[in-house]
Amino acid sequence: MAEPAGKFNDDAKLDRVDAINQIFAEFEFAYHNQFHKAFSDAESQIIAKKYWLGTLEMYSPLQIVHAAKQVIRTQDYLPSIAALVKACEQGLDLFGLPSPRQAYIEACDASTPKRDYPWSHEAVYLAGKAAGWFVLATESESRSYPLFDYHYQLLCRRVINGERLEVTVAVPLPDKVARLLSKDEMKARLAKMRDELGL
Repeated sequence: MAEPAGKFNDDAKLDRVDAINQIFAEFEFAYHNQFHKAFSDAESQIIAKKYWLGTLEMYSPLQIVHAAKQVIRTQDYLPSIAALVKACEQGLDLFGLPSPRQAYIEACDASTPKRDYPWSHEAVYLAGKAAGWFVLATESESRSYPLFDYHYQLLCRRVINGERLEVTVAVPLPDKVARLLSKDEMKARLAKMRDELGL
């Protein structure tokens, strides 16, 4: 499965307050006149920063900065907070995650056995498993996609918050099943182990 993009060390050095301060500095530079018209004094900037900080609390600092840079590259005007939230939502590639739509298509098209499929990210497999492979294969997209998307968004949040997702592999049953030991056999084995360990 794909490894996340290698930019996480920057995230460790940056907290959300730093991220908000950085994006406001970048907005000031990129949209100088519009910025000073919107935030004419230090007090209005402080109020705006607190508001943006509260609104963006569910996103990682790295995700906020990455989204702001994307918005600056694509918009001629000072962005609204809604535009930045949308850019944060679309910035999953920063964490090695495909978009929800791409993830859904991958889950629906994956061959069986599912756990052996070369997934683009663990979150895609886990969201498909949580939504139900049968549901993805038999229900209409209008019914299956919202269910998949719900689970995928939860998993994406966990990845963005630094959690490493694990896909557990089923352990096959042994060819032979060992018989249960009697009480006397268990006592004898325990006594032998104690002797060997010097207990």
